[in-house]
Amino acid sequence: MKTILFLHGLNSRPGGSKPSYLEKLGYRVLNPLVPKNSWEDSVQIAQDLVNKEHPDVVVGSSRGGAVAMSIDTNGAPLILISPAWKRFNAPTDISKSSVIIAPPDDKIVPTADSISLANGCGGTFIRAGNDHRMSSPDALEAMADAINWVLR
Repeated sequence: MKTILFLHGLNSRPGGSKPSYLEKLGYRVLNPLVPKNSWEDSVQIAQDLVNKEHPDVVVGSSRGGAVAMSIDTNGAPLILISPAWKRFNAPTDISKSSVIIAPPDDKIVPTADSISLANGCGGTFIRAGNDHRMSSPDALEAMADAINWVLR
């Protein structure tokens, strides 16, 4: 069974629609609470889980995407869902195997930021979903497809 570290967004919590969807697909999902009031603690929690559990993929949504960009994934590919990398000054030297997914018109994290990140790292950009929550069926399918693609 493949393991996914899923890092939620600023106003989300563990057990949301995206990690629940991945569990239903048969993945083992690590979905820690990353405290919104401490960036340092969030990064440390994520790094500790990577070091202990060695996930096959790291998925980060919004602020969780910025957290994912700020850790050493030990080679696990990144799937970033509307990552808030500019807001949190996350490092952009991520692998070209990274996949960035965003809706056509994100009102919270500008879609242009996601496109710019993908272009800058040489990663793949996928347009899916209809809003920042990325919980529509096509957004969830795009996330699952991206995971399958990086695990191939």
